[in-house]
Amino acid sequence: MRPTTLSALAVVTTLASALLGAAPASAQTAAPGKDGWAPSPTPSFDYPAGARCDFPIHTEPIVDEVVKKVLVAHPDESPSKIAFRGDLVVRVTNTDTGAYYDADAGGSAIVDIHTDHSQLWHVVGPVLVGVGENNGNLPRGEYRIDGVYTLAISSTGYRTLKMFNGSTDDVCSRIG
Repeated sequence: MRPTTLSALAVVTTLASALLGAAPASAQTAAPGKDGWAPSPTPSFDYPAGARCDFPIHTEPIVDEVVKKVLVAHPDESPSKIAFRGDLVVRVTNTDTGAYYDADAGGSAIVDIHTDHSQLWHVVGPVLVGVGENNGNLPRGEYRIDGVYTLAISSTGYRTLKMFNGSTDDVCSRIG
């Protein structure tokens, strides 16, 4: 696994999916250091069969050095643009069989957060993105997306991936 950086230069993350949805919310809670960067821990998630894969999965960071920096704030001081960086490896486990895959999700990203709570992730490198049934322009699944791309997340959670150069890897097929 190559060391990479997960920053919000366009992080689409997850991490959403779990990471994506979680990162901006946590951006308001961690205290920044002298340089403005603050820890941004990635939460674990459990999904029942059919939510992402045909079987239940658990996602859990096993390497999490992600930090964030608020670059721009809205007038109410909530984050408007956040950068993310740092190594991240997320273990995705099929909880029926115990099979797992360690996904390098250490891409670099900048996330624009709009007043309607929609988000636009600008990403370089790999992130882990979950998509529910009929909730994105990718089929239902848990994906490791790598390359240069944007991920728009509407205020209802619909995910639209626009790939400029890169690939998607269906993690469900790796552990199913």
